[in-house]
Amino acid sequence: MKTIFKNGKVIDGTGNDGFIADVVVNEGRIVTIGHADIGVNDQVIDATGKIVCPGFIDTHTHSDLSAIVNPALSAKIRQGITTELLGQDGVALAPLPEQYIAAWRKNIAGLDGDTDKIDWKYKNTEGYLNLLEAHHPATNLAYLVPHGNIRMEAMGLDGKPSTREDVAKMCEVLERELKAGAFGLSTGLIYMPCAFGDTAEMIELCKVTAKYDGLFVVHQRSEADDIIASTQELIDIAKASGVWLHISHMKVCGKKNWGLIEQMLGMLEQAQAEGIRISFDQYPYVAGSTMLGVILPPWVHAGGTDKLLERLESPELRKKMIEDIKNGIPGWDNFIDFAGLDQIFVTSAKTANNQDAVGLNLIQLGELRGKDPYNATFDLLYEEENAVGMVDFYGTEEHVIKFLCRPEQNVCTDGLMGAGKPHPRVFGAFPRVLGKYVREENCLSWEAAIRKMTGKPAEVLGLKDRGLLKAGYAADIVVFNPDTIIDKGTFIEPNQYPEGIDIVMVNGRLALINGIESYACSGSVIRKKY
Repeated sequence: MKTIFKNGKVIDGTGNDGFIADVVVNEGRIVTIGHADIGVNDQVIDATGKIVCPGFIDTHTHSDLSAIVNPALSAKIRQGITTELLGQDGVALAPLPEQYIAAWRKNIAGLDGDTDKIDWKYKNTEGYLNLLEAHHPATNLAYLVPHGNIRMEAMGLDGKPSTREDVAKMCEVLERELKAGAFGLSTGLIYMPCAFGDTAEMIELCKVTAKYDGLFVVHQRSEADDIIASTQELIDIAKASGVWLHISHMKVCGKKNWGLIEQMLGMLEQAQAEGIRISFDQYPYVAGSTMLGVILPPWVHAGGTDKLLERLESPELRKKMIEDIKNGIPGWDNFIDFAGLDQIFVTSAKTANNQDAVGLNLIQLGELRGKDPYNATFDLLYEEENAVGMVDFYGTEEHVIKFLCRPEQNVCTDGLMGAGKPHPRVFGAFPRVLGKYVREENCLSWEAAIRKMTGKPAEVLGLKDRGLLKAGYAADIVVFNPDTIIDKGTFIEPNQYPEGIDIVMVNGRLALINGIESYACSGSVIRKKY
């Protein structure tokens, strides 16, 4: 039985002008785009007045564990996302040697969550991708090899510099994991143990990544005071290794640093003129979201979460933490400095005991607990074993638009999939671009915006048969109403699905029909072929 999307405005992901046509799908693939005669057994979807486009590709996502424990991935399907790139920020699920399982679960809980529903003994990327396949996810899933996991396997969790032998071992692990089908290397140079890696370490790892034509996806060492030096480090790594550089969730944090935006963009332009391949992704909001533990100075994280919790038990070390937060440490992105105690909000906590903290900023948390905001926050992190999420406000709408309109940009969610009150990007990043920045503010055309969600990220990842509406391509398709599409979630009430998306198809099967989920779970694990 064929499926025919009839009379919609086809915007194919190339950036070219849209046109009225029928899109015919059969056996999971797009067959033709043009005029289609309807057969007796054909399934016909009337797309009159709607836009028909490729499924959206989310290049920065944290569905790594959710795709196993809740494979319907409703927050992604309902905003039109059909493909996701996992393994972000250098700290994700694989590789994971068995001796590190307990410590690593605590380390990643604030980003990816935690569960006892799996035994965590999948060992490596091959085992993890097989586990994903066994749970039949709703979206297509690709994977990056996380730097922190590589470093952990090669040299443990101590915050020590790597030796030549350590780097050689890391390169061996990386090569093994890339051969399992990963699309490149990720790092988060503010997260432990990635932050302990120096530029030389990253260059050697990126040489291996470039050998396999993989992507280097990086949360850079600073998005605030030291963003110029941090950006130069990325350019140096890419120049020395030949790797494709993809910068995660592009931003410049803190009012005192906003004047650095043009200089930073100029550096990227000069590097591209010299032949370095550079792209970046961005979520369309003025606030970010990550683990609350990032407010702690780097030395607190050395040795992993268990050591962090031990240090939080010490009144003297707490005093040192407060001093370092107030005075700063060169090269460290100090979230409290650039956002402020009143602009950092708790979004999730693991246990029932601290659910009253969710939705409060750190000053309000201190008032609720009857103590200063620093020690109230330290107590929360200690009681929750560092598994606490946060939102931090750092930018302006003008900056969102500036990055959104850059040729290097594609859209992402960077959505943390835990409970509580997550960042609204989890539910609405892609519809927000289309509803707010295309229809309402006219910052981009429909064609340009859709390209940034489909064809552009497919090119970055090197996907050969997704990202476009084209005969022979996989049938990942979205149908939406251009007059009504919009995100609904707010920072106060984020858990709201968007409006205006009618149909989502993944690999030829309908995942969303007239706004109602079918739970087809027809996604596939995409392995890069080397």
